[in-house]
Amino acid sequence: MKFKFWGVRGSIPSPGPRTARYGGNTTCIEVRSDDGTLIVIDGGTGIFALAQSLLARGRAPVQANIFITHSHWDHIHGLPFFSPLFIRGSRVRLHGATDPVTGNGIEHVMGVQLQNSYFPVSETQMDATIEYTTLAVGAPIAVGDAVVHNVLMNHPVTDLGYRVECNGRSLFFTGDHEPFYNIHPPGHPEHAAYQAHIEQRSAAIDAVVRGVDALIVDCSYTREEYPAKQGWGHGTFDAALALAARTGAKRLYCTHHEPTRGDDELEAVFADVIARHAPLPGGLQVFLAYEGLEVELH
Repeated sequence: MKFKFWGVRGSIPSPGPRTARYGGNTTCIEVRSDDGTLIVIDGGTGIFALAQSLLARGRAPVQANIFITHSHWDHIHGLPFFSPLFIRGSRVRLHGATDPVTGNGIEHVMGVQLQNSYFPVSETQMDATIEYTTLAVGAPIAVGDAVVHNVLMNHPVTDLGYRVECNGRSLFFTGDHEPFYNIHPPGHPEHAAYQAHIEQRSAAIDAVVRGVDALIVDCSYTREEYPAKQGWGHGTFDAALALAARTGAKRLYCTHHEPTRGDDELEAVFADVIARHAPLPGGLQVFLAYEGLEVELH
């Protein structure tokens, strides 16, 4: 199994000379199972470059399984530009969660995006076969020779973290995820109950992540920046390292880079975090994700 990053920025695309080394496209990860099954995690602007690559490699028509972590724009706004949608014979299956507020399934994402007010081409004008699979939280699903597990992460909207397993190898992507914190101060009548809820949610995530070969985590903020961003639904480098350490992950890939942070600044904050945590526990390897980074799991 192998995977490749096509987009590593968070919140909004940020192309330009300051982000040229790591890339300015938003989240998209290509996963290939051992039998060649294509699994795409998230449809940020990076999915457009992925589509162009598939066509250049002579992959049309395309059979693709797209798993959406959540419906915020930076994780879906490349979907209408996924070229195989316009190619007869392609089959694109979109997987995602139900929105508990509206009750809408994953098909609602495309339905909203392809309204004429936002995009000139309707789904009925697309030549591919488009299918929708609304996932039950915690229920694994087989895709080719891979199995995709999901777990509910901590974000202002429903966000599924995905673990992809194939023949003994595995990766996990958090989507957007903020470390849990108790919204009630000590002594508050609801503090203890909420703390128990936090511990239950954290344990569920740790159980799905445990022992993963590659852990890909939202590392939007430094520990100094985070207090001003609390409640926004994003993580820190330090929290990602803590998750990797307690779950025994072999490799950690930091992604969802803050869009205002240029490449030089990104490398500087990363170097500071690694220096503070040295030596890394248990042979853990840590990397900054960049567009085009491809990893084969042996």
